Amino acid sequence: MSDAMPDSRLRPDAPRAVVIAVPAAQHRHVTALEASGARILAAIGPADLDRLLSGLVAAELIIFDGMHGPPHDAATHAERIVAWASGSACRVIALLDRDSLDDAALPLIDAGATLLCAPSPADYAGAIAEATRPATLRLHDVSSERERERLQRLNEEVARLAAVLSDFAADPVRRDLREPGRGFRAEPGEGSDPAPRLVRSMIRARRMRDQHFHPELFADPAWDMLLDLYAARLEGVRVSVSSLCIAAAVPPTTALRWIGTLHDAGLFEREPDPIDRRRAHIKLTDRAAAAMRSYFAATERQGLIPG
Repeated sequence: MSDAMPDSRLRPDAPRAVVIAVPAAQHRHVTALEASGARILAAIGPADLDRLLSGLVAAELIIFDGMHGPPHDAATHAERIVAWASGSACRVIALLDRDSLDDAALPLIDAGATLLCAPSPADYAGAIAEATRPATLRLHDVSSERERERLQRLNEEVARLAAVLSDFAADPVRRDLREPGRGFRAEPGEGSDPAPRLVRSMIRARRMRDQHFHPELFADPAWDMLLDLYAARLEGVRVSVSSLCIAAAVPPTTALRWIGTLHDAGLFEREPDPIDRRRAHIKLTDRAAAAMRSYFAATERQGLIPG
């Protein structure tokens, strides 16, 4: 375990940071944190995690690199870090590889950690910059304000989607307004689930676009994941975090951000694995499933092809 000496060049409000990574990877994280202006409290290997946490009084940031060990170990370390940081103002940035996603991602998502899956340097730098940004800049810096506004718009868009889907399922007046000329007013939640093959065919059609246009033109990870989880619910199939990231058709780190956001919006929830208690899966909440059911029922009544 290595401790950093006080640096007179650090700003007074420099966040105190801890790096948890195998020795070969520690230098990379320490260098990035020092460049951001953070104060390094310690850089340790995962084997020393319990000893560190038992003596750690306060920290504003924990960097956990779980990309260089067994997936089960990454999950165990993630749970201990989350337990220590729970109820505090400490932020957690976790770096995972695809093999450790299914074991370690969900406890971190529940805790509001920033998840990066085999991140690019730009992804990692952005996460570090956001986590170590001085409070004064968060309040006053113009570029910071624009970035916060961008993130706020993203969150508002997800909230809007959740609200629209929820209202569509529960408000027959709004549904009636969307169907001019019809005297029928459906009861809230009315409609039956479509055949799973219909949902899967929609997903296949969406992926076919990628063969003719650049995928980024149609990137819509929230809807792709909603469709995948709805189809899985109809088929009685469990969906892992890694599988859902693939269904999102975007880079894993982007998919993980959306999983966390949709989880916070009340559309996704955890489902424990009945065989392996160390693992968990992701499924639609009942609210989200009801909204999807109403959406498909409405498109069928209108003679539309969902897209």
